[in-house]
Amino acid sequence: MSKRVNLLNRNEFILIMAVLMSITALSVDAMIPALGQIALDLNVSDANAIQLVISAIFLGMAFGLMIYGPLADSVGRKKAIYLGVSIFLSGTLICIFATNLETMLLGRAIQGFGSAACRVVTMAIIRDKYEGREMAKIMSLIMMVFIMVPALAPLLGQGILVFYSWQAIFWFIFTFALVGVIWMHFRQRETLASENVRNFTFASFLSGLIETVKHPVSLGYTLASGIMFGSFVSYLSTAQQIMEVQYRLGNLFPAYFGLLAIAYGISSYLNSKLLLKFTMEQICLFFLSLQVVISIGFLTLSVMTGGDLTFHIFYPYMAATFFCLGSIFGNFSSMALQPFGHMAGLATSVISAIQTLLAVLVSGIIGQSYNGTVQPMIAGFLICGIVTLLIFLSIKNRSITASK
Repeated sequence: MSKRVNLLNRNEFILIMAVLMSITALSVDAMIPALGQIALDLNVSDANAIQLVISAIFLGMAFGLMIYGPLADSVGRKKAIYLGVSIFLSGTLICIFATNLETMLLGRAIQGFGSAACRVVTMAIIRDKYEGREMAKIMSLIMMVFIMVPALAPLLGQGILVFYSWQAIFWFIFTFALVGVIWMHFRQRETLASENVRNFTFASFLSGLIETVKHPVSLGYTLASGIMFGSFVSYLSTAQQIMEVQYRLGNLFPAYFGLLAIAYGISSYLNSKLLLKFTMEQICLFFLSLQVVISIGFLTLSVMTGGDLTFHIFYPYMAATFFCLGSIFGNFSSMALQPFGHMAGLATSVISAIQTLLAVLVSGIIGQSYNGTVQPMIAGFLICGIVTLLIFLSIKNRSITASK
């Protein structure tokens, strides 16, 4: 009976963490089908400028990530999430009543700043309860549940647009976040141990930041995941232009977008099973190498066909790429955070902020190079994959040398 209760508690924990982590994903993916209508209503003339509605939330998040970790180490995990969700809800209201692109971007940045709490503090809560391979396994299960949000969010957004305006999507997001934080309030206990409470001072923050970035293995995994995440964000920013406009999928776009998310989710679930037989390093090496090989093949095919691919060729490439990424991100985050159990909140803040800022920079470069073909996208995934693989191999070699 006790074992069953523990299993139920673990499953509810996974669901609560997945819902909180999904707030940002819902804010991004549910809006993608509405980007064309938002551009019309806000009089956005530059086709690539509307990508900023997606990237602005990640930019705001990058700055928020630096705050909530130290705050969570000081006042507790739950209070930090309360503050973050309150800010997120304020940003959502600004977006609802925006009448120009500048106001919309301000609201999106505030949304990102607030939702950063849900990303960084949930990671700290998970680290409070688990570590090492068990943490990676829990992360994979959370990601499996979490991925259903980006899988269904575009369909949800498209469905709302059939009956209502794009503002109604923001109202749904507002309600989702509110329900999530209420659920956490009543069902999740505070996980910050009294001996790990740290005063929220500039000196302690600076000390923790230096300790985090000076750890070569942690910094390496942080940079590697940030670069790879940048290619992923570039796809999110250009998905509407590529799928709905370039390939003219129309109302089928959300369904195709969601299927890619499911490929990511399947890979995350597979990763939780592979961890029973293989190390995180072995799994990452395999899927990183596979992603690079696949990208080389499809980029070559793109060049041979005059710079573009038909949808029936491009889509399998994206499905294969998403499948590879699903077994990389969770493991990288776990390995980057592993040395910092004594300050999980602050370390998660620093690691996540660096990852996100780097991802915004990389995605901006790839996204703004969009020229009506998918070649810049595939080239971006390839370059990011190669750089990430080189960083990973460097970390691996350093670890082997240190163990001798």
